[in-house]
Amino acid sequence: MRNPLSEKIVQVEPSGIRKFFDVANEMKDAISLGVGEPDFDTPWRIREEGIYSLERGRTFYTSNAGLQELKDEICKYINRKVHVAYDSKHETIVTVGGSEAIDIAFRAMLDPGDEVLIPQPSYVSYVPCAFMADGVPVPVELKAENDFKLTVKALEAVTTPKAKILVMPFPNNPTGAIMTKEDLEPIVEFVLEHDLFVLSDEIYSELSYQGEHVSIASFPGMKERTLLINGFSKGFAMTGWRLGYVCGPQIIVEQMLKMHQFAIMCAPTNSQYAAVEGLRHCEDEVVKMRDAYNKRRRFLMHEFQRMGIECFEPFGAFYVFPSIREFGMKSEEFATRLLMEEKVAVVPGTAFGACGEGFLRISYAYSLEDLKEALGRLETFINRLRAEKTS
Repeated sequence: MRNPLSEKIVQVEPSGIRKFFDVANEMKDAISLGVGEPDFDTPWRIREEGIYSLERGRTFYTSNAGLQELKDEICKYINRKVHVAYDSKHETIVTVGGSEAIDIAFRAMLDPGDEVLIPQPSYVSYVPCAFMADGVPVPVELKAENDFKLTVKALEAVTTPKAKILVMPFPNNPTGAIMTKEDLEPIVEFVLEHDLFVLSDEIYSELSYQGEHVSIASFPGMKERTLLINGFSKGFAMTGWRLGYVCGPQIIVEQMLKMHQFAIMCAPTNSQYAAVEGLRHCEDEVVKMRDAYNKRRRFLMHEFQRMGIECFEPFGAFYVFPSIREFGMKSEEFATRLLMEEKVAVVPGTAFGACGEGFLRISYAYSLEDLKEALGRLETFINRLRAEKTS
């Protein structure tokens, strides 16, 4: 019998995040700090609207690009948040999460051999999605000494004439790094000079703890070469509702819509009605959740400092990315031993790119009680490791 599998798909590695989560899920009394999912319930007004839409029988397909009412609210939201005006009819698609938007963006824009510049450590989907779209993923190393910000120097080291798309994953998963207006200015110059397009993944833009989030699309000359991707999973605590969106140049969005039509049809209808309510009335709830995350972030930073664990201070998302280099072991070994010996699940930094070696991703999308218990177990573990080194 002939091989039923695509050679390309066989080459794609499964996500390194789920491995530790799945083991912890089967382990009694384990605490998982590995999954990037808000621990808050979706705000009640959003849930109520979702229920109401079902009760009203709103269970039919919407237009492929999404409810016009929702697209209008998305464009209003973006305009007031990052000051970029989009046409809701021709420059906006409602997608099944931000991940679908990433996938169809690459497939709409890449020809075989086109290079995609991907800052790393970063979200696990960029590399496989670029590869599956016949692009060539090119890692751009982000360094702790630069607070994991993207620099022109790092881009210059890897950019070739084949480069077409630059991924901008800020606020960043897994590091929590952000890019300020001053940080973005030289990147914009580089993009314009090299005639690049930008995929700006702003799914964590609501979770910024050092002033307002700045979108690269807001700079002169950038709207027409940027796809702005966002969604409701993180900021609005709507992971299971599977709802995202993309705004960008009509010439690109029209081609993305074709793939969305054939593969997806439309995003879930009741989720779309619920999201309208969220954008209109739940920004205060988003702020409350952000404030709670910020308290947890400050707690973790305080505890790491007390324990002598090196960690740059993140100002976005809900992750910290501490260094474990002092212990002289690989990230995966450290994470495995921590899980088996102390029943705490974290994600090795290498799940987000080879340059994540020597780091761990710890999510603080968990209650303070869980974080305190987990940090206590972590302290026991590292004290044991330090004792082993000196004995």
